[in-house]
Amino acid sequence: MDTREPRGPRERLGEHDGVAEVAVLDGGPADGVRMRVMDRPSVVQVTYPCEPDGPTGGAEVGAFYVYRRDPRVRESPLRYGYDRASP
Repeated sequence: MDTREPRGPRERLGEHDGVAEVAVLDGGPADGVRMRVMDRPSVVQVTYPCEPDGPTGGAEVGAFYVYRRDPRVRESPLRYGYDRASP
């Protein structure tokens, strides 16, 4: 995975056909997180690991949060708002 910072709002990455753009998460547990996304996905999932209180039989536990892209934002940084209704 390419971990370079983007040089501008939109940057072509050599190993991908898409365009990497800066995006910002609004609200929820990841409020203010900045990241790069490829091809403007409509949904971004944020995962936080949870520590179980007992044996899990090898299962991992995580908390999942969904952020949906604001279609009104057409330029970088893209905005993704926390979706409280998502499971």
